[in-house]
Amino acid sequence: MTVTAEPLRSNPKSPRMELRSAWRVLLFPIQMLYHILKASLCSLLPRRKKDLSKEVVLITGGGRGIGRHLAKEFAKQGAKKVILWGRTEKTLKETAEEISLSGTECHYFKCDVANKEEVYKQAKLVREKVGDVSILVNNAAVVHGKSLMNSDDNALLKTQHVNTLGQFWTTKAFLPRMLELQHGHVVCINSILSQSPIPGVIDYCTSKASSLAFMESLTLGLLDCPGVSCTTVLPFHTNTEMFQGMRIRFPQLFPPLKPEVVAQKTVDGVRTDQAFIYLPWTMHALVILKSFMPQVALEEIQKFTGSYTCMNTFKGRT
Repeated sequence: MTVTAEPLRSNPKSPRMELRSAWRVLLFPIQMLYHILKASLCSLLPRRKKDLSKEVVLITGGGRGIGRHLAKEFAKQGAKKVILWGRTEKTLKETAEEISLSGTECHYFKCDVANKEEVYKQAKLVREKVGDVSILVNNAAVVHGKSLMNSDDNALLKTQHVNTLGQFWTTKAFLPRMLELQHGHVVCINSILSQSPIPGVIDYCTSKASSLAFMESLTLGLLDCPGVSCTTVLPFHTNTEMFQGMRIRFPQLFPPLKPEVVAQKTVDGVRTDQAFIYLPWTMHALVILKSFMPQVALEEIQKFTGSYTCMNTFKGRT
């Protein structure tokens, strides 16, 4: 018995479907204009801030630098509990005691975010001893401040494991419960160097660029997840011991940020659900310039501002 296959028939769209598709195409630019105008207007008006009185905040690298100021700022703005993670127990304990004295419940756990097994173990311990984390702040980072050829292989790996992969492990540890409760916020303290790299810190720039891609993808991936948001902060050079010795040619024009300012802007951004925060706001101009200026012009800007050689005097910690 011979079976003859019927020819494939095309399934043309109905006139109604074609009309609907055409309408969507025409409506799209109007929607874009509406969202741009709405965002511009909202940036000029005071935003409504969400209450933090029921939030449990976990901050990686919370013992010193920006992390310490973030912990103090979350406590100041009313967080219910603050949890600190880090590698140095002395600084974690000091920060936790300072926050506890201010009246906010604070706990600390020694944890290296580069160690996947340790992250999952400590995350389980946090849930058992403190409760569910509703705001995760990925702040932990290291920098070695050397060129590629002068960098130790293990040091290069360490930077990627802490600055990039550490976010994978912490987010995987705490995000599922946020999604289950339909309540949570993932925060990343990134750097403007993720979009405008400089010489002498190739490990850090690479890790922060990867971290930014991680957050951009995560932010889009959570669009259909009610109650769970993301905030990525991209600050300019911040005055902490991490980048001690870094020198910009015109410090009066480009002064380093104060860590307490970064902390305040971050907490405000979380409370107003801002997805991306550039500090200072003039860093937006840098990103725009990179999108159309020729490479040779960008190189001249780096040399003129001193960014090309600013890491030559680096003495920061790793």
